[in-house]
Order: sequence, then structure tokens, then C-alpha cells
Amino acid sequence: MDRRTDDEVLDAVGPRLRALRRDRGLTLADVAATTGVSESTLSRLESGRRRATLELLLPLSRTYDVPLDDLVGAERTGDPRIHLKPVTRFGMTFVPLSRRPGGVHAFKLMIPARPEPAVPTPQTHEGFEWLYVLTGRLRLLVGERDLTLSPGEAAEFDTSLPHWLGTADGRAVELLVLFGLQGVRAHLRTGPRTGPRTGRDPA
Repeated sequence: MDRRTDDEVLDAVGPRLRALRRDRGLTLADVAATTGVSESTLSRLESGRRRATLELLLPLSRTYDVPLDDLVGAERTGDPRIHLKPVTRFGMTFVPLSRRPGGVHAFKLMIPARPEPAVPTPQTHEGFEWLYVLTGRLRLLVGERDLTLSPGEAAEFDTSLPHWLGTADGRAVELLVLFGLQGVRAHLRTGPRTGPRTGRDPA
């Protein structure tokens, strides 16, 4: 049972909203344009100088693609099952495996089969990514490198480098992805930060 007072619940909303926005690489201006909530109001919400209301939280819930319960940190009781909500972006399906804002986020990524090779469209953003191929053969572009990873192989790279993921042979690919902002790592690294590291599962 959640024994927090209403004030304690509301005080925790601001830091949670800031973490969600930063996790998604958005500015206050980006969120304001999407939600219709002014930048000054968003800033006051995140700093705790403005109390959250349902009218403000609903558009933020849609923008960040999280339930209202997650925005206020409501405890989950009763049904122990986790209801995963797949999201489709860039023609790929992302299944979030972690729910807490901040820190490292885990996803299952599914790249569909396609009859014709895709044209790579490298992207850059702040963060660091670790991936592990479950099935299929993954084509991974990072900076100047063009790699093919098979099941059981893993890679990690700085996402500020231009990067792109796709199927290497036209067949479907499934992989696990861990993503965090700069300064957050899946594990200790021993190599340089200028390029990707790859390897095979020792098992």
C-alpha cells in the first residue's frame, strides 16, 4: 500500500518529468511544441514551483508515451503481469523492458524482413548503446565502420557517432538493446570511445 502523502507524491513528479524529457533527448521547447504547454509552465513543473494537474499531465503522458501512473509514481498492486506496449519507429518495433525514468533503459528491438535492402539513414543523438543479437544477422553502421553481427554477438558504441541498424540479409532480426545517456554505461569499458566494440557471448 502506498503510504506517501499527496504532497510527497506531487513533489516527486517534477524530477520524474525532467528525467523523462532528458532520456528522450528533448528540450523544453520541443515538449512545449508537442503538448501546447508553455515552456515556463513546463520549467516550473520540473522544478516543483508548479503543482501538477490532470490537465497538464495528460498531454505529457501522451508525449512521453507513458501511463499517468508512471508520471506520479503510483505503486502497482494486484495483477503482477507486466503489460508491455510496443512502439513502432523507423519501420522497427521497440518493446520497452524497463519502466523507470532515468538510468539505463532496456528494449527488445525487432527489425522486420524486407525483400529489398534498406537505404541506411544514420542518426546521431546523445547517449550510449549496448546491443546483443538474439536472432537473424544485424547490419550495424557506426561512423565509418560497416559491421555484420550474428546471433550471440554484441556491440557497444557512443550514439553521438552516426549510426544505423538494419537487416544484413533481408531476414528479420531480433536484439536486446540497453540505452543510457552519456555517463551511464551497461558495464565498464576498456577500449577507446571513438568507435564501436563488438564481441561474441563467451557462453
